[in-house]
Amino acid sequence: MKKLGNYSKPLTWLMGLLVTVLIAGCGSGGDGGGSPQSGVLGVSMTDAPACGFEAVNVTVNKVRVHQSSSAEDKDAGWTDITLTPPRKINLLDLNDPTKPNFALETLGETPLAAGHYTQLRLVLVPNSLSSPLANSVVLSTDPNNPIALDTPSAIQSGIKLIHQFTVNSGQRVDLLLDFDACKSIVSLGITGKYLLKPVIKVIPYAVNGIEGFVDKTLPNVIVSAQVNGEIIRATVSNTTTDPGKFFLAHLAAGVNYDVVITADGYATAVIAAVPVPTDTSITTVSTSDKRFTLPAATTQSISGTVTLSPTDSAVDDGTVIVAAKQTLSPGPTVTVKLQVAALIAGPPAGDYAYALTLPTGAPALAAYGPLPITPTVGAQSSVAKIYTVQGFAQVVTPTGTTVYATQNPLPSAKDITIVANQTQDFTLTP
Repeated sequence: MKKLGNYSKPLTWLMGLLVTVLIAGCGSGGDGGGSPQSGVLGVSMTDAPACGFEAVNVTVNKVRVHQSSSAEDKDAGWTDITLTPPRKINLLDLNDPTKPNFALETLGETPLAAGHYTQLRLVLVPNSLSSPLANSVVLSTDPNNPIALDTPSAIQSGIKLIHQFTVNSGQRVDLLLDFDACKSIVSLGITGKYLLKPVIKVIPYAVNGIEGFVDKTLPNVIVSAQVNGEIIRATVSNTTTDPGKFFLAHLAAGVNYDVVITADGYATAVIAAVPVPTDTSITTVSTSDKRFTLPAATTQSISGTVTLSPTDSAVDDGTVIVAAKQTLSPGPTVTVKLQVAALIAGPPAGDYAYALTLPTGAPALAAYGPLPITPTVGAQSSVAKIYTVQGFAQVVTPTGTTVYATQNPLPSAKDITIVANQTQDFTLTP
C-alpha cells in the first residue's frame, strides 16, 4: 500500500510571480543623425499567493538580455541587471496591489541599446553549502522549517524565456514575466523534497484590472477573475493598509471577466461579465462604503485519487491540478476551489491525492452594472451543493511535455452532501 507523500495544505488558487520588465527608449539626440539611441532596461517583481505554501523563496542574482537567441552563457553581448548582493524574495509577500506602484519590487536598471532582442533570462542563485536555502518553500503545516528547492543545473545559468521584443529609439516596451509557482514546484513525494522547474510566460505588461472591496471581517478571502471557469488572475484582499480591498491586475483588454469571491465558511459570490475595456482601464465593482458581503455557509469535504495513465516512472514527476467547478442557473460556470494534488509515493506510479473543502450554501450572483452591485441568491438555490470535479495534469521530461486532459469517468455535476459523492477517483490520459 502506498503512503501519502509530504505535501502542503490544499492550493487555494493558481497564481504566479509577476516580473515586470520595463524597456524605455530614450528620445533621439539633437545631432539629426537619426542613429538608434540607448534605452533603459528596468525590472520589478510582484506576486500573489500560490499552492498553499506559507512561503516560496527565490534568490534573484540578475536579469540578462541578448540580441541572439543562440548566445551561450559566456558569450559576449549580454546586457545584465545585476543585484548586489543577490536578493532573496518571498514571492507570497508581494501580494498587496494597493501598495505604491502596485507592490512591484524594483530590481534595478541598466542601459540597453536600441535593437531587436531574442533572448531573456532570469538568473537565480543556486542553493549551496554557504547558502543552502537560497531557494526554498515553507509548508503551511510546518511553518518553522523551510525546505530547500532542488535547482537543476540547467536553470543556474539563467531561466530561458521565450519572447522577442524590439527597442526602438524613443519607444517604451513593457513586458511581464508570469512565473507560475504552482506548476514550477514539484513535490517529490515521500522523500519530502521539492524541485524547482520554472514555468514562466512572457505577456505584455499593463496597469489595468478590476478593483473592489469586501467585508474586512471575512477570513481568508480569495478573489479571482475568470473566463469560462478558468482562473486568469487571483489575489487576496488587503489585510493591512486598506483592509478588504482587492485588485486583480494585468488583465487582457477587451475581455469580460467573471469575478469570483470566496472565504472560509462562507458561500461564494460571483459578479458576471465585468469588462476591462483597455490596457489602462481599471473597473470598479464595489466601493469601501458598499462592500461585498458573503452569507455564512456550512462546508463539505470531498477527496479522491487521480491516476495518470499510461503509467511509467515519469508520471511521478507531474503536476496534477484538481478544480471544483459550479455552474450557476442561469449564469456562468466558475471555479470555486483549485488544488495541486499530492503524489502518493510508492508503486504503482502515477497516483495523486486531493482533498477539497467546499461551501454547501447557494452562491450569490449579480451581473456587472451601475454601482452598487448586490449579488443575490435568487435562483441559485438549485445549484447549492452541486459541483463538478475536473482534473488536468502535465509531465515535463527531457524529451518534452505531456498533457493529460482526458478524464475517465467523464466529469459530471454531483451533490457533494451525498456520501457516495464525497469520494471521487478518476484517471487522466493524454
